[in-house]
This record gives sequence, structure tokens and C-alpha cells, in this order.
Amino acid sequence: MRSGFVSIIGRPNVGKSTLLNSLINAKVAITSDKAQTTRNIIQGIYNEKDVQIVFVDTPGIHKPVSKLGKVLNKQSYSLTKDVDAILFVVDAKDGLGKGDKYIINSLEKNKTPVILVLNKIDKMTTAELMKRINEYKDLFAFSDIVPVSALKKDNINRLISVVKNYLTDNVKYFDDDIYTSNSVKFMISEIVREKLLNVTSEEIPHSLTCYTVSYNDKGNIIDVNVDIIVDRDSIKKIIIGKKGDRLKEVGSLARVEIEKLVGKQVYLELFVKTIKNWKEKDKYLSELGFTEFE
Repeated sequence: MRSGFVSIIGRPNVGKSTLLNSLINAKVAITSDKAQTTRNIIQGIYNEKDVQIVFVDTPGIHKPVSKLGKVLNKQSYSLTKDVDAILFVVDAKDGLGKGDKYIINSLEKNKTPVILVLNKIDKMTTAELMKRINEYKDLFAFSDIVPVSALKKDNINRLISVVKNYLTDNVKYFDDDIYTSNSVKFMISEIVREKLLNVTSEEIPHSLTCYTVSYNDKGNIIDVNVDIIVDRDSIKKIIIGKKGDRLKEVGSLARVEIEKLVGKQVYLELFVKTIKNWKEKDKYLSELGFTEFE
């Protein structure tokens, strides 16, 4: 039996969550074209005979502009310690950016093996890819370099094979039928937030979060209440929409996916609440699950 923990790090919007979902072959992390979609540490568990890999998706490392941003960065950096390997994911198509260099510098004193994952290769020619590999390999002593397309699942099996070489444990941490350690309530909150990201404009996602207040299984139906927390009344109005149309759309889209998740009919209620400057207040960050790590 071989097992271990592997962190997925990188700057925002390079495809970390899409990569995690492809590695697990199940949706455990929400995805969006908006930057900084992932805000919590999300675990996905890969199982095969005599192998278990716990992949940990982390928030994108970025220059923080709020207390929340600082907490997210701390979470990400904490997951580069006490793991068997680190997958450093970059957008190969966009190329080397300041954010990549910032992360590379932070890894200089880290003794954990770092595997460079060049994502989005489906948008590149072979010549462009080779140029990009040479560009990155001169910056850091990567243990391995694996090009992939997380979206199209190209070379994912190769990446898993490489990761197996770095596993150091021989303990089965989770049963074979478990593919994520996230609670159902957390996943419901994330599903609602994903639908909001997909129907709102660029500035809205950074102003909101979601929290599952109650989950009541009545046997043939599950009652679920989710709070949508925003920092301004103007954002609240946008989310609700004209005559509540946008909130109804989000609720309908989320309910369908939640029913697939729980395997039952769901009655979903959404409530939009304004908490001014929630991203700066320790009380609300703690209540909403944004915990600092040493």
C-alpha cells in the first residue's frame, strides 16, 4: 500500500480546481473563469488498488488586499509543509508571470519535492510548449515537469504515475468509496457560490460568500437553507435581481446539482444578507470557515 498527501498550488485562475476534478474524476471543487474561485482547502481522494493519494486544492496565491486575502495566502502556504509533494500549476499558455516568480521564491527553502504542472497545453503548439518548459526549468530545481490539459484530461494519467513516485506512507486514510473529505454542507455552499459566479459580473464574486445554515433530511426530501453573504446592499440588489429573477435562477441551477450530490429531492431556500466589511472581520471569517494556519 502506498499513500500520501499532495498539495496543488499556483496563482489564481491557472486551473487548479479543474485539475483536481480531473485527477479525482469527480467534481469536488467548483470552477469558474473568475479569478480566486477557490477560497477553502479542498481535499480530493484518488483511489486505485494499493494506492491512495489525497490531493489538496488551495486558494490561489496572490497579493492580498484584505484580511480574507491574507488568510487565504496563509492557508495556501501552510499546505506546502508536511506533504509528500507539491504540484505547482502554471498557465502554460499565458506564460511566466510575476505571481509565478513570487511563488517560486517562496519555495526556495522548502525541501518538499515540487512537480511543475504546465496546464492548458491544448491551446499551444509543441514548439510553444518546449519554449515554455525551458523558461520555467531554469528558475527552479523542479523534481519533475508534466504538461497537461486539465480541462480535456490530457496527460492526467501520466501526472498520477509521476506523483506515485513521491508517496511515502503506507496507510489508507479514507475508505475506497470516499472521493472527498469535504462535508455535504460545505459542498452545497460551494455549489451555490459557483452558480452565483457564473451569472454575475467580475466584481461581484469577491464581495460574496455562501454558508449552509441548515440541512434537514426528512426522508423523502431534504430541506436546505443557504445564506449568501455580501458586503454592500447594492451587491445584494444585483444578486436578487429584478423581481428576484437572478436569485431564482441561481436557486434552480444549484438545486439540480445538489440533488445529484445527495441523491434525493431538495427544497432549497436562499437568503441574501449584507455584512459590511465581512472580509476584514475575524469573527465572520472564522464563522464562515476561513481559518488561519501557522
